[in-house]
Amino acid sequence: MFVQILGSAAGGGFPQWNCNCENCAGFRNGSLRAQARTQSSIAISDDGVNWVLCNTSPDIRAQLQSFAPMQPGRALRDTGISAIILMDSQIDHTTGLLMLREGCPHQVWCTDMVHEDLSTGFPLFNMLTHWNGGLSWNRIELDQSFSVPACPNLRFTPLPLRSAAPPYSPHRFDPHPGDNIGLIVEDLNTGGKLFYAPGLGKVDAPLLEIMAASDCLLVDGTLWDDDEMQRRGVGTRTGREMGHLAQNGPGGMLEVLEQLPTQRKVLIHINNTNPILDEDSPQRAELDRREVEVAYDGMSIVL
Repeated sequence: MFVQILGSAAGGGFPQWNCNCENCAGFRNGSLRAQARTQSSIAISDDGVNWVLCNTSPDIRAQLQSFAPMQPGRALRDTGISAIILMDSQIDHTTGLLMLREGCPHQVWCTDMVHEDLSTGFPLFNMLTHWNGGLSWNRIELDQSFSVPACPNLRFTPLPLRSAAPPYSPHRFDPHPGDNIGLIVEDLNTGGKLFYAPGLGKVDAPLLEIMAASDCLLVDGTLWDDDEMQRRGVGTRTGREMGHLAQNGPGGMLEVLEQLPTQRKVLIHINNTNPILDEDSPQRAELDRREVEVAYDGMSIVL
């Protein structure tokens, strides 16, 4: 299984276009040693030719251009995108569908809850029907695995996760299973197993068992501290209120990862305020000590 990190930042990217927090300002003036990052999205393949996009960020055009297999040039109009899986209906994970309109129709896998959001409050499915039929919906059933025809050696198993629906969702303050999912992706040839969850608000005992059985964890790294955005003066909500488990503190992501056997542990969906973006920060040194990696745009993983 080939896993390509197309974008590794949370919504707004890094540096965020309108933000002058310590990280964003430091990156712009050159005082911060860090890498720019686009908004979160990955691509997965079993052969390196046909690729499944997991989420389509607003930065998708630049992400595709930076990864040569996405434009194999086999025909006058061509793409390496064979299918799209949506983990949720958030703007920073779905707006890229608009940028892909010239390539419609696209095969899209998502839950009933995500399809509802993208047919009502943010009606991408309705809008894109005007481009060669638009998006062809393939329902993700929460209690069963599924496969994508173009990548037959990969098995995808959805996991309902505790998180929050976006502001335009009909059930914004009434969480439903399927608002947000994680994925177990297993290569049926190599046996390699990926656990992917860019939005993860809580880890219970059954989920911990699933994570422990995976070869690589690609998990929510949005915030270092739960009240980080409040303390940095750029927001009023905590990480938990937004459906994200912070790294630091009791019950935080680092404490969760510490319980798991030795395996590859990678944080993705990094918010622009998170001090781990600063490669010289004590928080980044703590990750290095714990052998926890920070995803970056262009990172490649083979399982």
